[in-house]
Order: sequence, then structure tokens, then C-alpha cells
Amino acid sequence: MIRTISINDAEYPKILRTLHSPPKALYVNGSFKEEDDFAVAIVGSRRASRYGIEMGEKLGYDLALSGVTVVSGMARGIDSAAHRGALKAGGRTIAVMGSGHGHIYPAENKDLYKKIAESGAVISEFENDISPLPRNFPIRNRIISGLSLGIVVVEAAKNSGALIPTDYALEQGREVFA
Repeated sequence: MIRTISINDAEYPKILRTLHSPPKALYVNGSFKEEDDFAVAIVGSRRASRYGIEMGEKLGYDLALSGVTVVSGMARGIDSAAHRGALKAGGRTIAVMGSGHGHIYPAENKDLYKKIAESGAVISEFENDISPLPRNFPIRNRIISGLSLGIVVVEAAKNSGALIPTDYALEQGREVFA
């Protein structure tokens, strides 16, 4: 069930309130928990190598096994691998979408979306009917880094969109790992 959480609600993540321009509201399927204050983002290429996919999943698994919430964007490649790893470990994961909940993107992640919502949260600052437009993804990246204490870039080309959350992380004073 999709709920709207405003910036003034107690459930709104405290760490997001510290951003220069926090989302006024989040559309959430799932729930936030206190342990989500200890989160690390894992990002990388959508066209990842087999090694990149394996490392994304392993990092997601190991972090979740250690009690760290894994944050990513539910995109193809590294993002999906990180979420799958966290789920395999029985840990928490948060997916930040670049569309509304009515447009799960990519479409092949519908099952992953459901699993994340059951044991973590799928969130968006976009209303349910908003399509996954290219301009939405850089916007959502500030939330991926904003929910996290640090960000790990597993694999990304020189001009990769996966580097956008890294720029946000640096602006936000977060740790960056590669």
C-alpha cells in the first residue's frame, strides 16, 4: 500500500531533513525503521559486467548481514544486484525510484519491487502517475545519497549516470567508496 509521508511526519527519515533541498513528501510502499539510520548506498552501471553484478550482490549481502540497510535505485545492473544481495541476507533495503509507483521501472523488476516493499521500502518523491522520464533519475539520486552515510560505486564508466549520486554524496558530506 502506497502511503504519503510529509517532511513534518515523525516517520520521515531524519537524515533526509539535513539536505539542502529535501523532498517535501515521499510516496512509500513499505516502511522505514530506526536501523535505516545506518544505511549505505550501492550504485553502478546498468550495463554492468558479470563481475560488477557479483560484487554488487556480494556487497549488498555483506552489508545487510552486518545490519546495514542497503540503499539503491532499483535500476538494471548494479542497483538490482545490491537489492537482491540485501534480500538474500534477510536484511533491509530501500529502493529510490525515478518514477511514481504506478510505473515500476524497469518493468522486469516488478517482483523485486514487491520483495523490497515487504522487507524494507520502495520510495519516490514522484506522484504515482509519473512516468520514468530521463530527467527524474538525476533528481532521485540526491535521495539515494541523502539516505546514506556513504556511497559505494561498484562499476561505472567515465560519463556514467551512476556518478551523479557520487557528486551529491560529496556535496552532502557523505563518504564515497569505489
